[in-house]
Amino acid sequence: MFWTALLLAKPMNLEKYRVLPSDSFKYLTWHELEEHDVQGNQIRCPRVREGPSEEERFFRGEHHTLCARKKLTGNEKWEQRLQENWENCVSLNLSYQDLGDLYQVENCKRILRRLIRVERLWLVDNSLTDLSAICLPRCKELKLSRNHFTSFKQLPKLPAIQHLSLDENNIETLHGLCALRHTPLESLVLQRNPCEFLDNYRQL
Repeated sequence: MFWTALLLAKPMNLEKYRVLPSDSFKYLTWHELEEHDVQGNQIRCPRVREGPSEEERFFRGEHHTLCARKKLTGNEKWEQRLQENWENCVSLNLSYQDLGDLYQVENCKRILRRLIRVERLWLVDNSLTDLSAICLPRCKELKLSRNHFTSFKQLPKLPAIQHLSLDENNIETLHGLCALRHTPLESLVLQRNPCEFLDNYRQL
């Protein structure tokens, strides 16, 4: 009761609490931060989507997130690519990326193409629709829950897959499931997909 009276008597100025000290870094990727040598395979849950453009941030009123970005030379771009080091990732969580623009989806796919050693990969809730051009040769566990897949033909190539989760997608038929026939698949999760309502679903 005392606190309620205090708040009513002296309204708080919330304006100054809207900007956090970390806000100026929230759209930067880790390799844009200075004085570190962290590589992609050392990060378990990196954000791979790119932030909004400077113009969009200006109209959002996020002036405090704008910072002068120097134009990278060819060597600096190559060093940045080496620092990403996705080829050495074995376990990676790229869930909840909020891929709202096409260029962000393409950037995510660019990284997926480089995951030649990944064994455990989570891509939950990314609004993904088609990864058929992606190959994950060593992936044993793949979690694609809460995306927008409608067919098994839209999945990446998974020759070593053992555990595949596709719950909460929009898969209507089991056509294309035969592509997994020659894999060491042990478990397949299809809960809350339309195909659950097919006749003889379990038998199929």
